[in-house]
Amino acid sequence: MNYLEEFYSDFDEDGRLLSRHGQVEYLTTMKYIHDFLGGAKQVHILEVGAGTGRYSIALACEGHNVTAVELVESNLNKLRAKLDGSEKLTAIQGNALDLSMFTDNSFDMTLVFGPMYHLFTREDMLKALSEAVRVTKKGGHILVAYCMNEAAVIQHAFLHGNLQKVLENDMLTSEWHCKSEPKELFQLVRTEEIASLDTELPVERIKLIAADGAANYISECIDSMDDFTFEKYMEYHFATCERQDLTGASNHTLDILRKI
Repeated sequence: MNYLEEFYSDFDEDGRLLSRHGQVEYLTTMKYIHDFLGGAKQVHILEVGAGTGRYSIALACEGHNVTAVELVESNLNKLRAKLDGSEKLTAIQGNALDLSMFTDNSFDMTLVFGPMYHLFTREDMLKALSEAVRVTKKGGHILVAYCMNEAAVIQHAFLHGNLQKVLENDMLTSEWHCKSEPKELFQLVRTEEIASLDTELPVERIKLIAADGAANYISECIDSMDDFTFEKYMEYHFATCERQDLTGASNHTLDILRKI
């Protein structure tokens, strides 16, 4: 996992989510977390792949009991440095593939917002999902984030002018699916692949949403918006982010599952 440590030691994840266009993903994800918490207080929440704590700390500050598991030590150190001791948050180093430190049915809600970006076999993806489902209480929700294939092709290959490099390095299949490998850092999927994973688990899908929709395609436009325009853009985004004809082209999707 050295490649992850190297990447995240230099990558400004907080800055990404705090940028105006990055706020689309953050605000959308928090909206759906709150929707499925249903106003409940002091809920036990597990975040697997907590990064630098953007979600875990926010939820702990709302009064929830949060356990944050993060693989990358530099991220974990950044998370812990933000805490003042008043939060109901436990931060530990751990791997999404092995949550054996937790018993079955321990958490009301489990968030898996980072691991599926960096798991490159179906076996590992199912293992991480199975562990997240196992530790979630029956009837509880599991929210899983994915990086999507079409956004990567459109933006990296065409918009950013890397098509020739992509073709020369044999990074695409004949069906325009990115060949995701650890050296490329990110696993890129399509909606049908997410659905296929779900069929292997004791869950029912509640929603699959476009967490950021078109935000990264028009990031410069969004970053230049005044407050009124951005508020209206978010209204538009919330009105369309559940439309399945748009979901597959989002940079990130959020799969919302209920444990049976």
